[in-house]
Amino acid sequence: MTHAKTTEFTQQQQDLARVAKALAHPARVAIIQLLAAKRTCISGDIAAELPLSRTTVSQHLQELKALGLIRGEIDGLTVCYCLNYELLQQVRQQFAGFFGEVAIAPASGPAEACAC
Repeated sequence: MTHAKTTEFTQQQQDLARVAKALAHPARVAIIQLLAAKRTCISGDIAAELPLSRTTVSQHLQELKALGLIRGEIDGLTVCYCLNYELLQQVRQQFAGFFGEVAIAPASGPAEACAC
């Protein structure tokens, strides 16, 4: 039986990969940017702003909500979405830490020194 190899990686690596996967679709990036610009938004308004159907936008919203990057509140027949700023701040710090680690030039010389 095959088991998931993800357990072989640190929790931090798993968390970063999960967020990166969620943000790997341009529609989800656009939704995050739209919510940041408007502060709150109703799902129908989001679909009107994107070149996607309401159903497709709803699927992307559910992905973002499942990860916790956005919150949704039911208000009658509509759902009002907003960003989870606390989690987004944590994600920002995670990515900053990651890129800070991988962007450090080798001690022996400039980054261009790679032999490949």
